[in-house]
Amino acid sequence: MKKLIIASLAALVAAGSMATASAADAQSRYDRNDRQEQRQDRRDDRQDRREWREDRREWRQEQREDRRDYRQQARAYERWQRAERRYNAGRYYAPRGYQYRQWSYGQRIPSAYVNGYVIRDYNRYGLRQPPQGYHYVRSGNDVVLAAVAGGLITAVIAGLFN
Repeated sequence: MKKLIIASLAALVAAGSMATASAADAQSRYDRNDRQEQRQDRRDDRQDRREWREDRREWRQEQREDRRDYRQQARAYERWQRAERRYNAGRYYAPRGYQYRQWSYGQRIPSAYVNGYVIRDYNRYGLRQPPQGYHYVRSGNDVVLAAVAGGLITAVIAGLFN
């Protein structure tokens, strides 16, 4: 009888340890899958951050290229800021309330100059066609390339007129 009790206890302990082992095994498999998913999530996050960084780099590169283009355009205007030839174009009268002054790059020309001083026949005076949104304005013996909207001066061509 003793042997029977000991054998049944041993069977119970063995069965219990097997059940525990299978539960632990299932738990470790679950943990393993969970850990793999977490690793994959971290990889995805790293990939997203990498893509975001690349987007920022591309944006900075585009900004650099835009600045470079702007500087090249500004240099193109600087090349022809001195009049190579002088033209006769009648007497200059400053707008009412203004007197002649020398303008420079970056200043704003008053809207009073726009009324009667815009040069529309720029080819006659050896000037290039102004870019979209700009026009030539006469100020004394000089010609100013200014924005139509705000009057911001982009180039000054000194001494174009006698």
